[in-house]
Amino acid sequence: MDGGGDVAMTPAGLDWKFSVDVISAIEFDKAGDHLATGDRGGRVVLFERTDQTNHGVHRRVLEGMDCSSSRHPEYRYKIEFQSNEPELGNEEKINKIKWCQTVNSSLFLLSTNDKTIKFWKVQEKKIKKICNFNLDPSKQLRNGFICSSNAPTSLRLPMVTSHDTSLLARCRRTFAHAHDYHINSISNNSDGETFISADGLRINLWNLEINSQSFNIVDMKHANMEDLTEVIISADFHPSHCNMLAYSSSKGLIRLLDLRQSALCDNHSKLTKIVRENDLEPKEPDTEICANMLDALNECLEICGQVLDENQERNIVDEIKQVITRVKKHLLNNQLLLLRLICANGGCNLLGAV
Repeated sequence: MDGGGDVAMTPAGLDWKFSVDVISAIEFDKAGDHLATGDRGGRVVLFERTDQTNHGVHRRVLEGMDCSSSRHPEYRYKIEFQSNEPELGNEEKINKIKWCQTVNSSLFLLSTNDKTIKFWKVQEKKIKKICNFNLDPSKQLRNGFICSSNAPTSLRLPMVTSHDTSLLARCRRTFAHAHDYHINSISNNSDGETFISADGLRINLWNLEINSQSFNIVDMKHANMEDLTEVIISADFHPSHCNMLAYSSSKGLIRLLDLRQSALCDNHSKLTKIVRENDLEPKEPDTEICANMLDALNECLEICGQVLDENQERNIVDEIKQVITRVKKHLLNNQLLLLRLICANGGCNLLGAV
């Protein structure tokens, strides 16, 4: 479904609502001249840099110049618009914002909440006004007829003139119904035509001009969810090579993919594992797994705590304790990943999944 609504700039200041104005996403454009922020209320606010940016000067020259530490970039408010509205089972909070390639003076960006991605165009539009009428609009007619004193002696062609300009934000495309779990990443391709979106188990490839279909390039979902051992945390395209992308998983693994090898990237081109200092220290496996289970439980209760009463929370905690005491080590790892997916998906059906 294509979006067709225009959103005009707020005329006088921002109507801040501190219950929803918690910033959840922030992104600079490639040149650093524009800054986009998204909040929990589903709004996107754009800022424009106003100080001197020294265009045309080589980066090495700028790095070698002495610069006062008290001088900082200055940005001013440009425009805001409502990107996402609350839906049934879908929060309006902005998860990610990505700038797209600019065309002329227009700005393009992608924004996403948990399930829906929108492609926005921000541009200046001139306010047109019709003038040079044959009749004076300030003089009223009598009973719908022209008085002889007001009758024009000659006919003139009305003219359309442009005066002030106004900023408008327009949703060009809406990309939806492609993710079962909450979207955690979006990334533009360097070809300027495609982008990817990722949730906990899948990565989809989209075309900016086609929102009716997407191509699944990574699928980690198992037929039996108890066999699940890792989930996708983040995904990103290479900044200059359009055929390469990478994604990370909950195991601390980073997989590099090459789209030229296969349409479905089941096999990675390169694998890198992140080793932390804490991982080198010997630990009790059961203790570590139980601690992770409790951390996942706390995250889930924070998400769904507003809709649960004290008895329901106590029942959930008791169920988790029983799982920890009766399930074997390898199954605990799977239960932890399932809990994380449930938390990412809004904390629903927790008891049924455990």
